[in-house]
Amino acid sequence: MDINHNDLEELLKKDLKVCNKEHDLTQIKAKYIGKKGLLTKLFSSIKDVEPENRKKYGAELNDVKKIIVQLIENKLAEIRPKNNKTKKYDLDIPPRSHNFGSHHPVSLVIRRIESIFSKYGFEIHDGPEIETEYYNFESLNIAENHPARDMHDTFYINGKKLLRTHTSSVQIHAMENSSAPLRVLAPGRVYRCDSDPTHSPMFHQIEGLCVDTDITFSNLKWVLNDFIQQFFNEKNIKTRFRPSYFPFTEPSAEMDILFNGKWLEVLGCGMVHQNVLKNVNINPKKYSGFAFGLGIERFAMLSYKIKDLRFFFENDINFLEQFKHIR
Repeated sequence: MDINHNDLEELLKKDLKVCNKEHDLTQIKAKYIGKKGLLTKLFSSIKDVEPENRKKYGAELNDVKKIIVQLIENKLAEIRPKNNKTKKYDLDIPPRSHNFGSHHPVSLVIRRIESIFSKYGFEIHDGPEIETEYYNFESLNIAENHPARDMHDTFYINGKKLLRTHTSSVQIHAMENSSAPLRVLAPGRVYRCDSDPTHSPMFHQIEGLCVDTDITFSNLKWVLNDFIQQFFNEKNIKTRFRPSYFPFTEPSAEMDILFNGKWLEVLGCGMVHQNVLKNVNINPKKYSGFAFGLGIERFAMLSYKIKDLRFFFENDINFLEQFKHIR
């Protein structure tokens, strides 16, 4: 039986001409060299060829198979991109950029404040966010009928358990677990029933406490004035202290800074109330101290000129990417 491989070759070329999908090419391959393919049938007919012609016939079929396989491989190379082993690289193409994340502005401000107060010898302390009324109120000289203890200001969980409204409770834990003198800085999340463009039901505070012998209000003013100058990187920034009231400090004050031509309140402070020291078994006749508290989001808004507090909690990638290069 003679074979006309040109017929198969021409037939295959016609099939390949209209083929543009790898799936179709697989079917074409099966048509010619599959188990029931045209060429396979020819190979199975070798037994019917005269013995003296079988060698020549088999060689012709192998030549046809090589041509078919080569044509199919060439077509596959057109359809499918070459793999990496054979691809030629253009070394002049710029590398792909990596989209690194960024620190949250609240985290950046916390780190800056911690760095400044660590120079004064303050140690970072942490405490539970779910507190008892004793640690959140009573130990801090906040009376039972104080408005801060009302349901509309505080998130109560059950009974006397609540979400802390300030990190002052961390100061009580620190004084219970350490003896005076001590310097404590307590950053963390706090919770209050409040929500508008300048308030959030969850926000961040840093509160500081210094207890030692001969601590005066002058020490408090020097530390806070120096802190403000370092944080805003402005030595001539104007500050003032206004009399105020906090149950856990006496005397108490609010600190203002002159910002964009207007006085702006930035933190509360005062000398630690004697009752607070007595509650943690520190002798107020021997030791005195000062305390202060500030809102992290407020300092972040001032530092990065952010007008709406809610930006901090929306996880907007466009907002967060602005802080990518700040460390």
